[in-house]
Amino acid sequence: MADHTGGTAELPTAEATIAFGAELGAQLRAGDVVVLSGPLGAGKTVLAKGIAQAMDVEGPVTSPTFVLARVHRARQADKPAMVHVDMYRLLDPGGSGRDTDLLAELDSLDLDTDLEDAVVVVEWGEGIAERLSDNHLDIRLERARDTETRTAIWQWSRR
Repeated sequence: MADHTGGTAELPTAEATIAFGAELGAQLRAGDVVVLSGPLGAGKTVLAKGIAQAMDVEGPVTSPTFVLARVHRARQADKPAMVHVDMYRLLDPGGSGRDTDLLAELDSLDLDTDLEDAVVVVEWGEGIAERLSDNHLDIRLERARDTETRTAIWQWSRR
């Protein structure tokens, strides 16, 4: 990956998506937020698996849809945990969701980890999850019709 601030990648397979996630995941530090967006089936959870692989965290990474958020502890004591969140379920179904206090919502889940000491990976969080950290990585995944190839567009926002 030549440009560490942003870019575009073609991902022809799930394995390529995992490898791309691992490249990005190697750059992540405690306090970072990763916002994964894209339509259903675009590969957000597959990308999260690659991020988790690079971070060397515990447990299988699966869609957090039914649990809202899942903490994956680091295998090494000096490394951050990964908190994998599904914002789709946390958003107000009757409204736009733009007024959601994400920190309060996550805190109410009693995740047993300090978000500042973890990397937070948020599916469906565009426009909201960025409020968690000045350092966030926005990743948009698109899938072309009649193909498994995905396009990832990513951009770091660092203040």
